[in-house]
Amino acid sequence: MANLLEGKVIALTGAGRGIGRECALLAASEGARVVVNDPGVNPDGSGHDDGPAAQVVDEIKKAGGAAVANFADVSTMEGGESIIRTALDTYGKLDGLVNLAAILRDRMVFNLTEQEWDDVIRVDLKGHFTTIKPAAVLMRQQRYGRIVNYSSVSGLQGNSGQANYGAAKAGVAGLTRVAARDLGRYGVTVNCIAPGASTRLTATVPQSARELRASRGIAGAGGPATTPSPAAATENRAAEEAAAMRGPEMVAPMTVYLLLDEAWNINGRIFQVAGGHVGLLQDMYPPFKNIYKHGKWTLDELRMLVPAQLMAGVQNPAPPADDLSIPGRN
Repeated sequence: MANLLEGKVIALTGAGRGIGRECALLAASEGARVVVNDPGVNPDGSGHDDGPAAQVVDEIKKAGGAAVANFADVSTMEGGESIIRTALDTYGKLDGLVNLAAILRDRMVFNLTEQEWDDVIRVDLKGHFTTIKPAAVLMRQQRYGRIVNYSSVSGLQGNSGQANYGAAKAGVAGLTRVAARDLGRYGVTVNCIAPGASTRLTATVPQSARELRASRGIAGAGGPATTPSPAAATENRAAEEAAAMRGPEMVAPMTVYLLLDEAWNINGRIFQVAGGHVGLLQDMYPPFKNIYKHGKWTLDELRMLVPAQLMAGVQNPAPPADDLSIPGRN
């Protein structure tokens, strides 16, 4: 390796498994000293296990790198601050922060409980703030820092059954854009990854949900949509290659790239990363289609121009069933 992160100290949340683990291993292989945070919870946030974070630390040390484990819960300010404190107490500084910690409590919005909403928002959204706040204070003072957050297709496009998770991940995208503006003048960049990968979290998505998402043109948003057909050896090979391309290790390089000094002028951006694909997502504003009038619109004008121009070619992501009687539908 080129030791592109030689001398840097990087803290990563949710780094005991999946994408976080791969990012920690890659950062360490490039010379970074790493804080591996993970309380070792189940995909729904229950339980606790020191094992995953400790195992990643052991793996890094065996390869000749430097790492320390942290088992704090990012959903509290005390937990988030402890991750930053671990970096300072162990290595004396902090140069980069990667926020990957997340849980799932999937349920259709009409069945979602208040507790399921609160738990996901607390970990997946607030858990970004609890680390960004103390890191931002430090990075602002030192006039340097790299922060990489993790959003999701669920938050940017929408997945059925993930109102809580999608809301949290959309919030992460907004937090990224605002924090980038708050911190950019101090030499601190804040960017975001929307990953597409097969992980422990995506494995919990029921097959029925995968099929529903596939029918709406968002197959792959929650992991592999179907089991490969055994009809032909070529199909099996293609399926194996596709699965390999969706491994969590495929997302790590772009994450680590955003931690480098040379990424100093990339700020407030959201990147979709899946397999060999890296895409820069278009900002929500300005709108990609618009209509304009020098004055106040009338309802009759909007009734004519919104469907004919503004919404022309724009599909409803979840159209009503054909057998429903929908007022206004021709």
